[in-house]
Amino acid sequence: MHSLPIFLDLSGHTVVLIGDGPAAAAKRRLIERAGAAAVGEDDPGARIGFIAVEDEAEAEAAAARLRARGLLINVADRPALCDFTLPAIVDRDPVLIAIGTGGRSAGLAKALRQRLEVLLPGGLGALANGLFAARDTLRARFADADGRRRAIDAGLAEGGPLDPLREGSAAALPAWLDAAEADAPDRLVPIRLRSPDPDDLTLAEARLLGQADRVFHRPGVPAGILVRARADAERIACTAPPAVPGPGLSIDLE
Repeated sequence: MHSLPIFLDLSGHTVVLIGDGPAAAAKRRLIERAGAAAVGEDDPGARIGFIAVEDEAEAEAAAARLRARGLLINVADRPALCDFTLPAIVDRDPVLIAIGTGGRSAGLAKALRQRLEVLLPGGLGALANGLFAARDTLRARFADADGRRRAIDAGLAEGGPLDPLREGSAAALPAWLDAAEADAPDRLVPIRLRSPDPDDLTLAEARLLGQADRVFHRPGVPAGILVRARADAERIACTAPPAVPGPGLSIDLE
């Protein structure tokens, strides 16, 4: 992973913007959409800055000035001068999907954004808001955190009652809260690798890895495969899984 994706809450803050023309205007719109105010470089409260100027020497000088003050900066069309790059954004407020290429190809990021725009229903934000409002209800119904996560995962799974890619899932939330199972049956699912290339995983196998509570794997399984598992899933190197693998979903990866 070449950089760490983060979401900055800029509401009510100031952001330095240096430059004019179409590129600077686009950055100003983005800053204002995020609830911040674009200001000149002398503003003492800003912590990040955007530079959108054509002249190479002028851009480098502006970057040096802002960086000397401790600001993180983005310089339009000059990834080598950037502390951070801007992703292509799919906005289903409060759901945001950011697509970055590390400054390699804005065109590729845009193409992926356009594909995802078609896939994601307009009501996806309403589902996120509904789940947020239901937090206390979910905690009361599923007291165990792991059981609660597994129940939510099952609800949000493809074809599930809260499938986020289906329009109208937010409206199904109250009925799901009434009917959701407290926990899914414990299970161990074997995955036999055909190659060390993670792209050779089937879609079903990739989804199982993304949902698993723990992954039992042979010592030689490549890191590129293991990284497809949930970040908080246990990864246990072994020659064979135990007879009782544990609660929830376990994967035996060989």
